[in-house]
Amino acid sequence: MSYTIALNFEDGVTRFIGCKEGETVLDAAYRQKVNLPMDCSDGVCGTCKGHCEQGEFDMGDEYLEEALSDEEAAEGQVLTCQMVPSTDCVVQVPVASTLCKTAVGKVEGTVAMVEPLSEDSIELVIDLDDGAELAFLPGQYIHIDVPGTAEHRCYSFSSKPGESRTTFLIRNVPGGLMSGYLTDQCKVGERLSLSGPMGSFYLREITRPVLMLAGGTGLAPFLSMLEQLAQKQEEGQGCEAPVHLIYGVNQDDHLVKIDALDALKERLPTFSYATVVVDEDSDHPRKGYVTHHMDTEVLHDGDIDVYLCGPPPMVDAVLKHFDVQGIAPQSFHYEKFTPNQAPGEAA
Repeated sequence: MSYTIALNFEDGVTRFIGCKEGETVLDAAYRQKVNLPMDCSDGVCGTCKGHCEQGEFDMGDEYLEEALSDEEAAEGQVLTCQMVPSTDCVVQVPVASTLCKTAVGKVEGTVAMVEPLSEDSIELVIDLDDGAELAFLPGQYIHIDVPGTAEHRCYSFSSKPGESRTTFLIRNVPGGLMSGYLTDQCKVGERLSLSGPMGSFYLREITRPVLMLAGGTGLAPFLSMLEQLAQKQEEGQGCEAPVHLIYGVNQDDHLVKIDALDALKERLPTFSYATVVVDEDSDHPRKGYVTHHMDTEVLHDGDIDVYLCGPPPMVDAVLKHFDVQGIAPQSFHYEKFTPNQAPGEAA
């Protein structure tokens, strides 16, 4: 048996490794040429300390408290030289990937579809080359090189992990480098280079109600998260906690992928969503901003995990709203994106 370990480095790079049953994370990483920080490898020095955000493991009792205190262990801190996984895990490594002699993964693919979904959004579908390995955590993003330039742009996956066909929901920015390429030049069959995955905005294990807040093409990472949740539901691993999405746009015709959200509602009994339109002249039943529609029943008195992805003003408004309301969610993960670099900041 083998487990998949996602190593998240502090520079945003994620590297996936396989860990054999009974093998430590440190040994598995070195076997796959990822030089995690270490000195003694015996649980004495604490140099290999990291944080396990998700998954189950055994640390044994061979390490010294000077290397890892009981308080640190209770908070999810681990010593990778002692950590033996019993499930897939996500581990935060507090150094840059370059210091561990590993790099961002690179893959190639072929454009399968470029479809304008609205005035301001485009769906890009890429078929990865046979044998290409592109693991990621739902919610993460990747760099896509802009053909004919030395530039790249960053886009969140809208498809679930483990697929040979990947999809992206891209904002159509007038005069944008990638937007111009996709709308004026890109043809089915053209080749694209991708590198990643990256980012600390991804779905954690669900143990309480979840509130997802999406602005515009910030819907993309939530489609990926929900697809994975739906797959788990179909595999008999569904969660009982409610998951609610509030999806806000500027105009009625900017609402996209509604059919996909409806299909996800059918597959996920605990999932619900609401759409919001800013335009005052809209006939939409919910107008204004997402903060106007964060009702008491979806806030659960703060006993929620919040995921937020949208343009900086939206992110700032939601942060201010929680502060004014005196609500402190159990966990809060957000990502800002700008027209030329999406996403731009995660927390």
